[in-house]
Amino acid sequence: MIHLRTSSALRCWLLASVNAMLILLCQAAFAQPSGPATLGEFAPVLDSEKRPITAGGFVKDGPIIFQDISEKAGLTSWHHTMGTLEKRYIIEVNGSGVALLDYDHDGWLDIYLVNGSTDEAMDGKAEPPHAALFHNNHDGTFTNVAEQAGVTNGRWGTGVAVGDYDNDGWPDIFVSNFGKNRLYHNNHDGTFTDVAEKAGVTLGNWSNGATFGDYDGDGRLDLFVPGYVHYDRANPPPSAFDKVGAVFCQYRGAPAICGPRGLPGEPDHLFHNNGNGTFTDVSEKAGVSDKAHYYGFSSTFVDVNNDGKVDLLVSDDGSPNYLYINKGNGTFEDVSFYSGFAVNQDAHESANMGLAVGDYRNNGMVDVYTTSFSDDYKPLFRNDGGGNFSEIANQMGIAEVTYPFLGWGTEFIDYDNDGWKDIMNLNGHLLTQVEHHNWGTTYNERPLLFHNLNHGTKFEVVPAVEGTGLADVIPARGAAFGDLFNDGKIDVVVNCIDHTPVLLRNVNADTNHWVGLALIGGPKSPRDAIGATVYLTSGGMRQRGDVMSGGSYMSSNDQRLHFGLGQATQVDKVEIHWPDGQQETVALPGVDRYFAIEEDKGLVPSVYDAIAAELNKSKPAGKRAAK
Repeated sequence: MIHLRTSSALRCWLLASVNAMLILLCQAAFAQPSGPATLGEFAPVLDSEKRPITAGGFVKDGPIIFQDISEKAGLTSWHHTMGTLEKRYIIEVNGSGVALLDYDHDGWLDIYLVNGSTDEAMDGKAEPPHAALFHNNHDGTFTNVAEQAGVTNGRWGTGVAVGDYDNDGWPDIFVSNFGKNRLYHNNHDGTFTDVAEKAGVTLGNWSNGATFGDYDGDGRLDLFVPGYVHYDRANPPPSAFDKVGAVFCQYRGAPAICGPRGLPGEPDHLFHNNGNGTFTDVSEKAGVSDKAHYYGFSSTFVDVNNDGKVDLLVSDDGSPNYLYINKGNGTFEDVSFYSGFAVNQDAHESANMGLAVGDYRNNGMVDVYTTSFSDDYKPLFRNDGGGNFSEIANQMGIAEVTYPFLGWGTEFIDYDNDGWKDIMNLNGHLLTQVEHHNWGTTYNERPLLFHNLNHGTKFEVVPAVEGTGLADVIPARGAAFGDLFNDGKIDVVVNCIDHTPVLLRNVNADTNHWVGLALIGGPKSPRDAIGATVYLTSGGMRQRGDVMSGGSYMSSNDQRLHFGLGQATQVDKVEIHWPDGQQETVALPGVDRYFAIEEDKGLVPSVYDAIAAELNKSKPAGKRAAK
């Protein structure tokens, strides 16, 4: 993100906005104008038609992985809005997240899209933009039921996390905002009630991509909320459109928005679940309050060192990332720097937006990938064990190609069900003025998909075929990944800033098998099993999957676990490490469908039984689920 050099310089700017003569004094506070958290300036990368590679480089033929079915699915009836189209201030540029959840227990994923706002709406002078809850109609279309469900938010929305915080078996929704946050409790009848005030999780300035997780092992989901910038709409920072901002807030020598660096940061918050509908802020006691006031974007609880306790990852914008190791006594150890996760291999802090977590090598350890600003590559952190990481994007062949792109939503997904996790990025610049300069980048950008090669030893770019989803040139921000059609293929929903949402349906023509697992925790685990780890063995390959909340970019993915099996037609073993520490082995009777597994009970009847039977009927005989 664009940043000021120092907070003292910012104070000087604010004085200068009152008296322009003070600009001369302010210049002494800077060795050079402000710039982005990047590695520098790089020559434009153009395709054969002289287009920037971010909006070009398409091929006419090749494998078709995704198709954009947004309009056909009914999603384009909704529009995201955030500030003005001029984008004068940082509050207007970051966009919002998206969540996938089955809020009504019908076995089909629904879509929650967070909306932004405008100054006029915040001042009560205009109707605020509303969030959307798109109900899955089971036929490839969706209906927006947000108003009936009571989840329109009506505040300046940023992120979203899904978790069953009261263990009643129904997913609840936490929406982070600039302003007071919301916690929507699921009423089990298609409606929600905002209980954030009673729960004590409203906060009040600028919150971003939260995550649910049971950090202390009491069987109840706790809530972590990253803070971003402490922002005052009544006294905004300088803008590229005024004299002061034009001098000191620059990208490649051109005026740009100011921040986040140089602006005061918001602390992070960890809320302990008291088990009675309320939470207690234990950030300081637990050691995760972010005393440095870094600029938090996305977060997730996951066990990175395989000790059975969820740790905490936080991607930070223009500042070092956080890795907190769970000590098992209600506190965390900040190992960000000596773990290798704080900065990239050049010891350079990136503008980290998105956060992907997954075991791409199938060695039982989760690796991490983050997206960042243009003029910088996107780091891949290999898990070396013991909570230590090595940043290896360059040696994996996925550094150089990402330089022109500005990345947001991201995830490890096995798009072709070969059993090896791939990486996908959704991109879009935040500076509208890039369209007027020869910088080799564009405001709207296409996605990037990296195919996992040779058992995790290399990745290669999947070509963007003209007219397909990988050739969509869009202003992407939040993205959520999951199987919207229960066909075993991972789809993507993108929340685009000032734009309609995009649904990329996975139509890859592979013939590989797969299996999906919906986990249900027992009395001593969170009911939705967030924090569970599954090891699945099939065809001589052992894969790992983790049930997580949050991640991507301020978003929340499908919490069912998906495993590609390649050509294997059976699963040899499913080993589940439940959040309460219990381990259980379950046998699956087939593949190419979802199964529900409940702690201590094994396979249990579920809505997925009827769904599998119905979907199986519609397939040709040779493609029906193996039994």
